Amino acid sequence: MPHRTLLFVLFDGVQSLDVTGPLEVFAGAEKHTPGTYRIRTASLDGGPVRCSSGLTLVPDEALTAVSDPHTLVVPGGQGTRAPDPRLVDWLRAHGPRARRLVSVCTGAALLAAAGLLDGRRATTHWAYCDKLARDHPAVTVDPEPIYVRDGDVATSAGVTSGIDLALALVEEDLDRDVALTLARHLVVFLRRPGNQAQFSAQLAAQTAQRAPLREVQRWVTEHPAGDLTVESLAARARLSPRHFARAFRAETGTTPGRYVDQVRLEHARRLLEDTADSIEEIARASGYGTPEAMRRAFVRALGTPPAEYRRRFHPAPAR
Repeated sequence: MPHRTLLFVLFDGVQSLDVTGPLEVFAGAEKHTPGTYRIRTASLDGGPVRCSSGLTLVPDEALTAVSDPHTLVVPGGQGTRAPDPRLVDWLRAHGPRARRLVSVCTGAALLAAAGLLDGRRATTHWAYCDKLARDHPAVTVDPEPIYVRDGDVATSAGVTSGIDLALALVEEDLDRDVALTLARHLVVFLRRPGNQAQFSAQLAAQTAQRAPLREVQRWVTEHPAGDLTVESLAARARLSPRHFARAFRAETGTTPGRYVDQVRLEHARRLLEDTADSIEEIARASGYGTPEAMRRAFVRALGTPPAEYRRRFHPAPAR
């Protein structure tokens, strides 16, 4: 198998973890299976760049001197907010020549500025999804997944999700066993599926302003197996069901039903990851009632059934 050349684009204000996280994954794969990857870094003029943290990175070469890579990786960081026009021009000219185009975090903004995401589905850090969608209406921005694959273009969410995407690419290039070996070495357990949500139900939903609604949010989180119908929750908030549903959505940004679904899914995921409870026990404890109901919820939200989710994320027992 010939080398796949990976080129990491560096610029002032880059987020160091967006570079080093994925780079360590690919470097680990190269050590595991020599001859898989040839990793290079480059800045516009070949000079050192200063990361948003103050760390200085010294690239291998100048972008003007590199040959077209197999995989072009564009990290994010503060430097994407007002990028050097020369960098955008270089991406516009050279991005289409790469066999695979990858962005980490707000690196998606650079790809979008170069027109490389037009007509595609993409993601970025959740805090910048709305801006990406406003600035680039030709891009279909999905704020929920930790990474999105659309043909030969892959975009990932904030910082550590770049590691998840890199592991997925290693699995594609080599095999699952290598990816799992690297994931364990990096202490990220197992690779997360790309459609896993960027953040928990509690973080995804805003905290309600009114105390009765905040109490309902707390109750749902602490009692996922309870009676969580709109009528029951409305009674707890001492509101009519119609008024409650309207007020809950206005203050949290989501409906009561969707919030309950997210909390139950998150609860079930934690039990699958952290306990040896049976699928039946977890389905009851998480409010699904039956394993089949939980299976449908997992496939709909994560694209994988509970048993497969546990296989991916439950730590292997110590030997």
